[in-house]
Amino acid sequence: MTSIVRTEVGPVTVWTADTQGKFPDGNQLLVSGSDTVALFDSHQVSLSLDAELAHADLMILGHVHEDHMAGIGRFSDRPLHVHEADVAAARTWAGLAAHYGYDAASLEPLQKKVIDEFHWQARPDAKAYADGARWDLGGVAIHAIHMPGHTAGHCVLMVEPAGIAFIGDIDLSSFGPYYGDACSSLVDFRETIDRLAQLPAQVWITSHHKGIIRSRESFLSLLAAFGARIDAREARILQVLGSGPAHLDELVAAGVMYRPGTANEGWMRCAERRCILQHLEELVAEGRVIEEEPGRFRSLAD
Repeated sequence: MTSIVRTEVGPVTVWTADTQGKFPDGNQLLVSGSDTVALFDSHQVSLSLDAELAHADLMILGHVHEDHMAGIGRFSDRPLHVHEADVAAARTWAGLAAHYGYDAASLEPLQKKVIDEFHWQARPDAKAYADGARWDLGGVAIHAIHMPGHTAGHCVLMVEPAGIAFIGDIDLSSFGPYYGDACSSLVDFRETIDRLAQLPAQVWITSHHKGIIRSRESFLSLLAAFGARIDAREARILQVLGSGPAHLDELVAAGVMYRPGTANEGWMRCAERRCILQHLEELVAEGRVIEEEPGRFRSLAD
């Protein structure tokens, strides 16, 4: 039986399963004010917390991905708030499919996976919020700060006045930033990492892995290591191209975001491709790589 640890951080309650919030699960957050109780996302661990979460009045998604919506069907009678850039992905499968942007051959089995394994349900009633949106819970407020890159609508949810930042899938893991979907942006993720370092918070909570971080020094160290994975991926691409021109498919097989040989599902290969393409676009713009023919790239290094 899964053991679940409950931790109180001011007005925020965090439940973490024995997976330490590792995908496909996550750290479940509930924010309690004197008038209103808000649920942040809905991970698989939430399926074991019926009584603990029953009094939630509303749900706020920091961003849309299947693992953040695993328990969403259990709260279908509660308002659901989603950033305007991600809200279409919460409303319909077509919106979520466009959010991913994978090829049709990958989307068909993925749809079955998100329904069977993550209990995903469409929420056509999802309400769109914008950057700067606030929810007053009574003595506690939630402030949405748009920090895209992981998805177009990814937000940090600040719990005030406690200074608690739910930073979602800026998860500070050794894997590093994920920007493999059609709605993702490497450029935006770079900017988000820089902005996040300046955010005046006292506590940081991730959706996965690290969980609760109470030291700014520790947070900044983890954030720097997390961001450094972007540079490591760029270096891997240049390493492969250093042996001679390579087609995009060869770079995908070499592994940049995922380790070589581990992208076994079609959607993972699509994500790897999208990740590499964004790096190549940067390298071409910087004059370090040239696309000598469609899909085939060469390093311009001496």
